[in-house]
Amino acid sequence: MSTDTEDADAEDYTTGSDVDEEITWIEWFCHLKGNEYFVEVDEDYIQDDFNLTGLSAQVPYYEHALNMILDFEDQDDPLDEEQQPLVETAAQMLYGLIHARFILTSRGMAAMLDKYNSYIYGMCPMRACERESQAVLPIGLNDGLRQSATKVFCPACGEVYIPKSSKLECQDGAYFGTSFAHLFFLTYPHLRPATTPEPFVPRLYGFKIHRSVKENLRKQKEAASRKKNNRDSQGHEMLKDL
Repeated sequence: MSTDTEDADAEDYTTGSDVDEEITWIEWFCHLKGNEYFVEVDEDYIQDDFNLTGLSAQVPYYEHALNMILDFEDQDDPLDEEQQPLVETAAQMLYGLIHARFILTSRGMAAMLDKYNSYIYGMCPMRACERESQAVLPIGLNDGLRQSATKVFCPACGEVYIPKSSKLECQDGAYFGTSFAHLFFLTYPHLRPATTPEPFVPRLYGFKIHRSVKENLRKQKEAASRKKNNRDSQGHEMLKDL
């Protein structure tokens, strides 16, 4: 009996190992904590050189990083142990840039649609939008690496916000790009809210603050600033005469 049990345990262990070995780098990367915001890019998309045009100039160790993403062995030019961490970082950067291009395709956009519908990227923090449970999409303010962190775009109010999730904010904005969010709602126009939420209206004792109040305050501030500048200039002139 004990032998059968041991054989069964060994079989279960082998099965678990086989599953681990079948996991690709892309699957492993997208299942890391904090990387649930990425979709899995199709390998055939990555193997098409046309889709990667220009990326070799942006990412160090490009060939090694690409081979790592595709689970290819670097037999011709093996890496030193010191280079391994650098290539791993380069692979993550390269995948992020490929990801930004892939989500502009129909397959990538469909994968992002699932995440949008699941509120993976959170809801708009604006009071009126939050009341309607309005979902947001990730957006970059620049398509270049290390230029800006990821923000979120709300289709209802049309504003860009800092994500509620610090993990999402830590991602480079280039991994989602500047165009995706807008193309997404052109592709799925039924997801764009038909009405724009009413902006918050400041009140004092229940009464709206009239525009003229703000305008008068602005003019007073400008007048006080001019008066101060005139006094300063007169003081300088008097010092010159001494």
